Amino acid sequence: MKMRARKTGVVLSLAALAAGAAACGGSGSSGKVRLSLVAYSTPQAAYEAIIKEYRKTPEGKKVTFTKSFGASGEQSRAVASGLKADIVGFSLEPDMTRLVEKGLVDASWNSGPEKGMITKSVVVLATRKGNPENVKTWDDLVRPGVQVITPNPFTSGGAQWNIMAGYGAKANKGADKAAGTAFLHALFKNVPVQDSSARKSLQTFSGGKGDVLLAYENEAIFAQQNNQPLDYTVPDSTILIENPAAVTKSSKNPKEAQAFLKFLRGKKAQEIFVKNGYRPTADGVPDAERFPNPSGLFTINDLGGWPKVKKEFFDPKGGIMADVEKGIGVSVEG
Repeated sequence: MKMRARKTGVVLSLAALAAGAAACGGSGSSGKVRLSLVAYSTPQAAYEAIIKEYRKTPEGKKVTFTKSFGASGEQSRAVASGLKADIVGFSLEPDMTRLVEKGLVDASWNSGPEKGMITKSVVVLATRKGNPENVKTWDDLVRPGVQVITPNPFTSGGAQWNIMAGYGAKANKGADKAAGTAFLHALFKNVPVQDSSARKSLQTFSGGKGDVLLAYENEAIFAQQNNQPLDYTVPDSTILIENPAAVTKSSKNPKEAQAFLKFLRGKKAQEIFVKNGYRPTADGVPDAERFPNPSGLFTINDLGGWPKVKKEFFDPKGGIMADVEKGIGVSVEG
């Protein structure tokens, strides 16, 4: 009798081990799949709403999610260093390129009609309610006494977009490099603190520090939707922001991850992005017409593309922004 009990215990233990192994693979006997989403901080509210809708669909009803949000560069580096991710969503293309170079994302991630992007935005000038400092143009940011809040460009993708927006506007899309570089030096003398992410910079500004916040248009809209007293101006000349997403090659559930990525580009998810202040990548999304079209809108390609820009501006060992930061005593180590 004791021998039979011992054998039964062994069988049960083996069964438990088998079940545990299946769970570690991302799905169990119930057919449930767990996907890990690693993304930059600003679209967190949109992702939460999208996931809620996705789980109502036939493809999503058996899918659960773990989620990690943070500064885009930090998130990209974490995945490159081993953080588990099935789907990654970043602020800018170079953070995806890092994972391609590490063999973690397929090089064809940007081959579709959307070029791998799931949302768009522009850089705006956010101010206190009523705009007490009368800030309307890029030149207003370098006036004596005006405090500008923007994140550290060596950790935050949002900061890099902010910098290239101001540089491109003052450099006439790169035609006058000297004028653009001089503007960046003057601008950062007016930046009292550099947080690690765009969302943290919004919190700093909301807490009362600074006169102007350089931000994504969607961040300013998000703040207004959450009853924060600010206004914002879309400059006549500003940059088009494009935000990428992809499935990792290390995903244990690539079919389910691809299905979710497809949903992100579909009309329902794009509607949610629009409600959260993002410009859609899909056509015909309701309410997208509310976004203004700046007369001097330009893209990162007008400035040479991200590979050139990253080396010229954000190389910590000799880039333009390394020189700017060292001039005001700020570390350039990401």
